[in-house]
Amino acid sequence: MNKANYNVSNLVNTEYKTQVKNALDKVKGVQKVGVSLNTGTIEVDYNEPADEDQIKSCIEQTGFTIEN
Repeated sequence: MNKANYNVSNLVNTEYKTQVKNALDKVKGVQKVGVSLNTGTIEVDYNEPADEDQIKSCIEQTGFTIEN
């Protein structure tokens, strides 16, 4: 299993948390999604066919910006 961590800006309330979690849950291969409002991070456990580009794209399409 692969793990990816992202620092995300404007992740400020539970509605946004639910929104991004639901979007990532629809990506085929994503096993587990952890969202922390306190730290503004998203942790994703995934297997193929999901990959980091797909996960990043999903987060950004949901309206969030991934910080470097």
